[in-house]
Amino acid sequence: MILGRAFMPDATLGAPRYLSLLSPGGWSLYGLAAIVLFFVFPLLHLTVPADSALHISDYWVTLIGKIMCYAIVALAMDLIWGYTGILSLGHGLFFALGGYAMGMYLMRSIGHDGVYQSDLPDFMVFLDWKKYPWYWSFTEHFGYALALVVLVPGLLAFLFGFFAFRSRIKGVYFSIITQALTYAFMLLFFRNDTGFGGNNGFTDFKRILGFPITAPETRMALFVTTAAALLGFLLLGRWIVMSKLGRVLTAIRDAETRVMFSGYNPLYFKLFIWTLSAVICGIAGALYVPQVGIINPSEMSPANSIEIAIWTAVGGRGTLLGPVLGAAAVNLGKSWFTKAFPEYWLFALGLLFILVTLFLPRGLAGLWHSRKKRP
Repeated sequence: MILGRAFMPDATLGAPRYLSLLSPGGWSLYGLAAIVLFFVFPLLHLTVPADSALHISDYWVTLIGKIMCYAIVALAMDLIWGYTGILSLGHGLFFALGGYAMGMYLMRSIGHDGVYQSDLPDFMVFLDWKKYPWYWSFTEHFGYALALVVLVPGLLAFLFGFFAFRSRIKGVYFSIITQALTYAFMLLFFRNDTGFGGNNGFTDFKRILGFPITAPETRMALFVTTAAALLGFLLLGRWIVMSKLGRVLTAIRDAETRVMFSGYNPLYFKLFIWTLSAVICGIAGALYVPQVGIINPSEMSPANSIEIAIWTAVGGRGTLLGPVLGAAAVNLGKSWFTKAFPEYWLFALGLLFILVTLFLPRGLAGLWHSRKKRP
């Protein structure tokens, strides 16, 4: 019943949406998720003995934490694709840039604990680097790394979006150039002379803010921080789509020409939501890296960005909660499928996208809506 009420349709923005945090059912669902993520998971992981059936292992803490990071990215995609009609096939780039910004701090925190016991990361010593490049300056400071997490994806998205939207590039052409952008950055980061670890990227992290990164308490702190970010971005997204800004965004999605004739300049609205979406992806990447323990250029691959679009489509575009469910469902399925039938996973993912497109145009969120409308 709680889920059913939470997926109430709301036509105030011109399209049905199914997450209504303003309704009693929506707040109940939100509160239940907060209790599970902030209290139940930590208690079962930290206080229940490992041999108990109720104990949540490190594997599940890492897996759920990773999926929550993916859910944040899917939510960011929903804001631009589901509500504004801008399909990006390059959001994996912003996710990876945020991850690399945090990874630089984590690499500096290794200190002399690396293989070569040097102030420099092992890959720099191996390549006979004598000092850090200039763009690594101040990355030993956590606050500076957080600033990079926000500013690097945000600034790149702002500059790219300004010229693209000003030139009125849209539709499939915009999708193609975003995919080309992320592919170009992937090739750049694969090079050893860029100072980002080449194809191996960053890994073997030791500590964060002075705490051992593999300690159960540290893992749980990262888990709770990720949960707070996900729930916070859900609230932010709900506030945006229920505001006048949200009404303009959905109008741009449905009839951009009419918006222009009404006296609005779509450029600034699209640029704002595009930049915000990139920043959210960067934050998700920064939360992802310390939990998974690695970041490399493969995160920028076009296939990863396409997967993000699939999560959003499977969950249900323009629903906020739908993409979160889609990211969870697809990645839990991927975790099992890649173990049981690793060579067939991409075929299964493609088939899933085709089936959802043909039979579930509103995604998983649409299933709840259909069930509610049945007598």
